[in-house]
Amino acid sequence: MRALIVDDSRFVRGFLRGMLEGRGIHCEEASDGAGGLERLRADRRFDLALLDWNMPVMNGLEMLIRARREGFGDLKIVMVTTEAENEFILRALEAGADEYLMKPFDEDALDEKLALLGLVEV
Repeated sequence: MRALIVDDSRFVRGFLRGMLEGRGIHCEEASDGAGGLERLRADRRFDLALLDWNMPVMNGLEMLIRARREGFGDLKIVMVTTEAENEFILRALEAGADEYLMKPFDEDALDEKLALLGLVEV
């Protein structure tokens, strides 16, 4: 299984990478939505993308919208963000996000989301 982690925080990318690789998931990273789209376009074999909302260059919502428009319909996309208001959650889900994970989070919360998506067994 392959995951793309898109977040402008090196710490968050490393934190997610550590948890995912501990579950046998190969990870690649990008620091903004534009870089994330480039990675997806270059290699369509990702199973999962974890997107931060607030990033420079291109935010996570815009990346999500563009990825869905470009045919990445089978890619499981989880928004991983501090944006906790219902408005943000609804916008992400309406744009095609499969799940929404609130920062800060722990391994149990990540496992729950991955299990809901059918990517891991808990």
